Amino acid sequence: MAYYQRHVFFCVNQRENGEACCNDHNAQAMRDYAKERIKALNMSGKGKIRINNAGCLDRCSEGPVIVIYPDDIWYTYVDQEDIDEIIDEHLINGRPVDRLKI
Repeated sequence: MAYYQRHVFFCVNQRENGEACCNDHNAQAMRDYAKERIKALNMSGKGKIRINNAGCLDRCSEGPVIVIYPDDIWYTYVDQEDIDEIIDEHLINGRPVDRLKI
């Protein structure tokens, strides 16, 4: 058994040179929100779900981005409602959210 059922990486990279980056889209706040929501749902920890920061995931033009392993599903999002949909549909019910996939 894997240590975590699912591992969610939020790109929170901030570029200083003006190039596109995920943190220009409130990525750190969305990651913090997801982490707190997963904790509130009692879904964090060994055998459950881990929410992590990631540096550049090299998909800047599609950002902001998250990737969920071991599913290898990449998402973009706009706001907290999109994060809730990913949590509710994918992480809780195991149904990927096609409209947010990249």
